Amino acid sequence: MIDLFSDTKTRPTPAMRRAIYEAEVGDDHFGEDPTVNALVELGADLLGFESALFLPSATMANQIAIKVQTNLGDAVLCHEFCHINLYEGGTPAALSGVTLDILPGTRGVFSGAQVRAGVRPKGPYFPPTTLICIENTHNFCGGAVWTESELADVAKAARESSLSLHLDGSRLFNASVKLGVDARKITRHFDSVALCLSKGLGAPAGALLLGSKDLVEAARRWKHALGGAMRQSGIIAAGGLYALKNHVERLSEDHARAEKLAAGLAEIPGVQLDPWPETNLVFVDVSATNLSGDDVRARLKSEGVLCSGAGNRLRFVTHYDVSDSDIEAALAVLRRAVR
Repeated sequence: MIDLFSDTKTRPTPAMRRAIYEAEVGDDHFGEDPTVNALVELGADLLGFESALFLPSATMANQIAIKVQTNLGDAVLCHEFCHINLYEGGTPAALSGVTLDILPGTRGVFSGAQVRAGVRPKGPYFPPTTLICIENTHNFCGGAVWTESELADVAKAARESSLSLHLDGSRLFNASVKLGVDARKITRHFDSVALCLSKGLGAPAGALLLGSKDLVEAARRWKHALGGAMRQSGIIAAGGLYALKNHVERLSEDHARAEKLAAGLAEIPGVQLDPWPETNLVFVDVSATNLSGDDVRARLKSEGVLCSGAGNRLRFVTHYDVSDSDIEAALAVLRRAVR
């Protein structure tokens, strides 16, 4: 099976499995797990923050970040197609009692001018805007990367309006590798960052929430309140620790394979790139093939190729379990599937 469904499908490498097997553990609830402590210290150092918190998932990290930086009835600015808005179960309303004020923007990117226009007026009739959430890379918009100037533009508008900035950086290192910059050049604009360890980085589970010491201590309360206390979680954290030490630079290989896949897809009649990939996510529209997306996905699966997507838009994701030969084989199956 060639699994291009998601980069969450990565499996621990033999070396990562050894690190997990040999991990020192303790009770993380009391700060006694040495592997968790090493992971959060490394993450904070790599991304330029005072502190970090190990959590089960990036969704939990995003939602706790919103919770500790807003009050009931506040408004949060975010892109219309961001993960927080589309794929996190309405939790900003359920957990934090906030309104999401959505902004349009090509490639998942909006501008400082849009932020200024989107801030609610002051007064008793309006929810106060207190937080901006940015997703980088942006999943739904094809793994798009915010440039440094685009981030700086929004950060400037945020500071002018005294708004906090949160980064949904589930694929943050894909962005830094694509731009060829230290990840701290991206994260320096933000008050909080969520980093997923189980996507392209390849750990079996887990995420980090990073910020100031005060923010992380406030987040720690909600980690436990929401059932995130994992006790001897160094067994899980060891995968993330190994990934941060060994799997960041190799993300460029996933980007190269996504480019190769996109080039092959672009040659298939009726298959349209939507958009051209910037990192490891490849989206295509198959409307012009006279087949539905469900038909194409079923045909691919029957020949051993998995992809995701909705409607007539298909998503293929490269990761370290996908080789160059897998890309060639998948393209051959795709050509047959849409004939």
